[in-house]
Amino acid sequence: MQNLILFPFADYWWFYGLFTLFVLGMLALDLGVFHKSAHEVTVKEAAGWSVAWISLAMLFCFGFWHYAQWKLPHYPPLLEVLAAQGITDAAAIAVEAGKLANQTALEFLTGFVVEKSLSVDNIFVFIVVFSYFGVPKMYQHRVLFFGIIGALVFRTIFITIGAALIQFHWVLWVFGAFLIFTGIKIFFSDEKPIEPEKNPFIKLLRKFIPITPEMEGQKFFLRKEGILYGTPLLVCVVFIELTDIVFAVDSVPAIFAITREPLIVFTSNIFAILGLRALFFLLISVMHKFHFLKYGLGIILVFVGLKMVWLSSLFPNNKFPVTWSLGIIGGVLVASVVLSLVFPKAAEAEHSTHG
Repeated sequence: MQNLILFPFADYWWFYGLFTLFVLGMLALDLGVFHKSAHEVTVKEAAGWSVAWISLAMLFCFGFWHYAQWKLPHYPPLLEVLAAQGITDAAAIAVEAGKLANQTALEFLTGFVVEKSLSVDNIFVFIVVFSYFGVPKMYQHRVLFFGIIGALVFRTIFITIGAALIQFHWVLWVFGAFLIFTGIKIFFSDEKPIEPEKNPFIKLLRKFIPITPEMEGQKFFLRKEGILYGTPLLVCVVFIELTDIVFAVDSVPAIFAITREPLIVFTSNIFAILGLRALFFLLISVMHKFHFLKYGLGIILVFVGLKMVWLSSLFPNNKFPVTWSLGIIGGVLVASVVLSLVFPKAAEAEHSTHG
C-alpha cells in the first residue's frame, strides 16, 4: 500500500481551500487585532502564542485522526487493495483502516516535529539579520509576519513540485542523497558570519529601488519628492524570504521521507511555519546556549535521508515504522538540548562562573 495515496488532491481540493482560508484568517487576526500596534513581544506573550499554535496543530491532528478512522473503511481504492490481499471481511477491513488512520496521524505529528526542529536554522538567521540591520524589537514581529507569508507561498510551491516529483522512484534517491550530504555538511561547516549586503539578490534589489539609510518607522516603502524608496525593513523581509527558500530545499524533502501524503506534508509544514514567529521571540534570549543543536539537526537530516534510500527497504512493504521515526527524531532533539546545557561552551561556562 506504499504507493496508495489516501487523501488525493482531486478529492480534497475543497479542504486545501478551506485550510488556506483558515490560515489567512488567523494571520489577519494576528496582525489586525493582536499586533495592530507595533510593540515589543514579551516572553510571556510569545509563550502564549507558542502554546496556541501548537495546540491548534494538535487539535487538527486529533480531528484528522478521527476523520481518517471514519473515512478509510469506506475508501474504494483502499478496499480494492485490501481485496487483492484477500481481506474482505468488514471487521478485518476496519482493523486495517484503523491502523492506517493511526499511521497518518503519527505521520502528521512526526512531520510537524521535523519541520519545527529544522526551523531552528531560520531563528538563527532572524537573530543575525535583526542585529545586522539594527531592527528595533517593536518592529521585528511585523518583519517576521510578512516574511512568514512569503514562506507559506514558497513552501506551497515547493511541496507541489515535490508531490509531482516523488511519484518517480529515482527522485527518492536524489532527495535522500541530498539530505545525507546536507546533514554531513553541517558537522564540518564553519559558522561564517551572515552579511546580507553581500547577497546578490539584495544587491539586485538596490538597483531596482533606492533604500533609505535609516528606518522610517514600521514602513517598508516611502515616497520622497515623487521617488519611491525602500527601507531597511524591506531589505530584512527580502533576505528572510531568500533564506527560507534555501531552508525549504532541505525541509520539504525531509518531510517527504516521513510521508508521501501531500495533504499531511502541506498541513504539518504550514502549522510549523505559523508558530515560527512565536518560537523566535520565545527562544531568542537562550538560542546561543544550544550549541549542540546544529549537530542534532545534522543527524536528523542524515537519518531521514538514509530512511529514504535504504532503511525503509529493511521493513515489510518498504515502510519504516513511523513510531520509530518520531522516537528517534524526538530523542535526538532532546539529547542535543540536554548536552548543550550539561556541556556549555567554554566562554559561557566562564561567564556563568564569574557571574
